[in-house]
Amino acid sequence: MTAQPIAVVVLAAGQGTRMRSSTPKVLHRIAGHPLVVHVLGVVRELDPAHAVAVVRHERDRVAEVLAESMPELRIVDQDEIPGTGRAVELAVAALPADFDGDVVVLSADVPLLEAETIVELLRAHREHAAAVSLLTAKPADPSGYGRVVRGVDGSVDRIVEHRDADAGVLAIDEVNTGTYVFRAAVLREQLPRIDAANAQAERYLTDVVALARAAGGTVVASLSADAAALAGVNDRVQLAEAERLLNARIVRRHQLAGVTVRDPATTWIDTEVSIGEDTELLPGTQLRGATSIGAGAVIGPDTALVDCEVADGARVSRTDATLAVIGAGAVVGPFAYLRPGTILGADGKIGTFVETKNARIGDGSKAPHLSYLGDVEVGVGANIGAGTIVANYDGVHKHRTRVGSHVRTGSHNVFVAPVTIGDGAYTGAGTVVRRDVPPGALGILAANQRNLEGWVATHRPGTAAAEAAARATAADGAEGEATAADGV
Repeated sequence: MTAQPIAVVVLAAGQGTRMRSSTPKVLHRIAGHPLVVHVLGVVRELDPAHAVAVVRHERDRVAEVLAESMPELRIVDQDEIPGTGRAVELAVAALPADFDGDVVVLSADVPLLEAETIVELLRAHREHAAAVSLLTAKPADPSGYGRVVRGVDGSVDRIVEHRDADAGVLAIDEVNTGTYVFRAAVLREQLPRIDAANAQAERYLTDVVALARAAGGTVVASLSADAAALAGVNDRVQLAEAERLLNARIVRRHQLAGVTVRDPATTWIDTEVSIGEDTELLPGTQLRGATSIGAGAVIGPDTALVDCEVADGARVSRTDATLAVIGAGAVVGPFAYLRPGTILGADGKIGTFVETKNARIGDGSKAPHLSYLGDVEVGVGANIGAGTIVANYDGVHKHRTRVGSHVRTGSHNVFVAPVTIGDGAYTGAGTVVRRDVPPGALGILAANQRNLEGWVATHRPGTAAAEAAARATAADGAEGEATAADGV
């Protein structure tokens, strides 16, 4: 950005009691990632010389996520002294003693903040040679926010937290968003002077504003036109609103990149999802995790894909899939369930009410109806008959079944794994396959059908079935007599 180095401090120590959750507030997820991970994305874009996160509540859980997302991040533990001022004081102490650049302070519960906004704040901060710069907003409901009190000349005089404000201050509609830039020297000088003489008995970081002003420093407040993007997440209502706004941003980005989204309000896309041009997303589509969709595909309606790969031109309808790969031109659904390890080849088909798990289905092969395919390999150009079950579990171990290329299996087959159906083989309807079927052979279960005449009349007398059978028998008899008379 400039030659002057910056440090970034992320405040992630709060408990977040209003979430009413056993999960730390900053680990609640939107668009596929915890709140704090979205903030770390901004940190990475800023490319700071130093990055520090301050943690306390559920310290180990939060630290684990931080370290996984940004290994170079330095993690600092807040001590028993409460307040954002104390948190930043500890973070600054963790910076090199000779660091004299600017310190950006971000809150871990503000996931919609964008790096461009911070860059603009830094630019204004440096143009005015400011001691402190902060982002402000005018939300529709300023309740809970600290108010920005300005002097008669319009300059920032101080920030008053909501709980410490009188009626006059509460009438102010400009609020502090908790996003700042400080000169490092100002923080080192003023943070030790902060006390806890306030309604919450905490050391407020906002008190640095008044202290810096009193010392003759310039304070810059940049009023943002997008208050929603700077809002913190403190409860489940705000969590849902933040995800809605972020999702709208993501959907718009894909639309501008050439993706047709029929109903943005019911289409949910995580941040890491990639989608090719001319793909169409129908209502009720959810694309989660690291899902990638090729060009010219049609996804939906009512489809959820998690960490899936869908190639060009595929069609996926009313399907739930996780960790599955769908080849080019393939068709999936409606009402299909693809579990992890499913790989469907190009121009293949997994159809209605078909469940697959750890299944490799070759190019052009089809499982169109009412089947379960688990731990199976299917070659190319095969057709799996309706109602096929791969019995892959013997109660102790899972076993694999292999179905060759250009195989045709009959309806209502059961493959008792482990078995192999050779290339070009057929199996008869209703067959339970317990032994391998050689290439080109017909595997059938040889059993003669027996019809026990009169069984219903004997065993179910007086039922509707018995009465229907009697009528049909009588009708057949009358028809036979008429036929015989015609032949005389």
